Amino acid sequence: MSISTRSYAVGAVTIAAVALGATWWATQRAPASDDIFAQCRQGEIAGGIEAIGGPFTLVDETGATVTDKEAITKPSLIYFGYTFCPDVCPLDNARNAEAVYQLDERGYDVTPIFISVDYIRDTPASLADFTDVMHPRMLGLTGTEAQLRAASNAYRTYFKLKDPENDPYFLIDHSTQTYLTFPGETGFQEYFNRDDSPEEMADRVACFVDAWKATQ
Repeated sequence: MSISTRSYAVGAVTIAAVALGATWWATQRAPASDDIFAQCRQGEIAGGIEAIGGPFTLVDETGATVTDKEAITKPSLIYFGYTFCPDVCPLDNARNAEAVYQLDERGYDVTPIFISVDYIRDTPASLADFTDVMHPRMLGLTGTEAQLRAASNAYRTYFKLKDPENDPYFLIDHSTQTYLTFPGETGFQEYFNRDDSPEEMADRVACFVDAWKATQ
C-alpha cells in the first residue's frame, strides 16, 4: 500500500470513529421523552392532548348531579351520542362494550361512559335502559343544554339537533370518536375512530393502562 493510500485509509477510519463518537454522545445527551404513553400512541393529536378533555358537570342515571372527578374514577372510554339514535350510537357503544368485556377478561378495569347530548328526550331512566343492555358498568350521563355544551366543548366534539321543535323523532348530528380518559391530572390520552375494532381498542387501551399503572 502506498503512503498516500495508507494515509487516506487512516484518515477515513479516523473520520468514521469521530462520527460514531459524536452519534453516541448525542444519543446519551438527548433528553428522554417524558410521555409515558409514547409506545402506545398511533399518531399525533392536533393541538396536543392538552387541548382535549376537562371538567364537566352532568346528571347520571339516578338523577344525581356528578362532576368529571366523580364520573371518571378509573380509566374510561367516553362516547357522546343519544339513545334515540337509530344506528350509529348503538353500534359504537356495543363495540365499546365488547372492548371492555375483552379487557375484563384480561384483568383490566375500564369504565365505558355514554354521554347523551339529547337534552330534550333522554332522561336518567332512558339512559339506564340503554346502558344496562350494553355493559353492567356502563355509566350514562346527560344534562341541560348548557351542561352538555360545556362537556362537548371540553372534548372538542360536535352535536346539532335537527328540527327538534317540529319533529318528535328528530335526529342529532354528532361526533363519533371514543375518548380514553384517566382520572386526575392524567386526563385524556387517546381517541378511537369508528373503524377501530373491539380487539384493536382492547389492545391499545391495555397498553395505556399498563403505562399508567406503572406510575401509580
